[in-house]
Amino acid sequence: MISFNYELEFQLDNEDQFSDWISRVIVSENKKEGDINYIFCDDDYLLEINQQYLNHDTLTDIISFDYSVGNELHGDIFVSIERVRENAEDFKVSFEDELKRVLVHGVLHYCGYKDKTEQDEQLMHEKEDEKIKMFHVEHD
Repeated sequence: MISFNYELEFQLDNEDQFSDWISRVIVSENKKEGDINYIFCDDDYLLEINQQYLNHDTLTDIISFDYSVGNELHGDIFVSIERVRENAEDFKVSFEDELKRVLVHGVLHYCGYKDKTEQDEQLMHEKEDEKIKMFHVEHD
């Protein structure tokens, strides 16, 4: 089950569509959906987690904690809405596109993709682009 939690004044307009998309991404990687919690927060909230759990004193857009068991994906994905907004401006993309990239990035980590080396980062970006194309709005 995919859930969305909010630690700031922000709300996804279409949670069901995002949830459905993330579910389809998981299936497309031959994984099973477990409990995945997205926690939307601000920079200060995420910086505190980064310092406390990872000993990093830097701002970041996403931190994911992976509790997956075998092929069943479980985890907590913390997303700084402030970072996503700033990155969208820096990369000259829409806020929603950058948000999709960050949301799928966390799940791709659970699927086994890394981003520590240049080669891994390139593959991660290709996978992000591929999965973002899977997002579509259902029209009645």
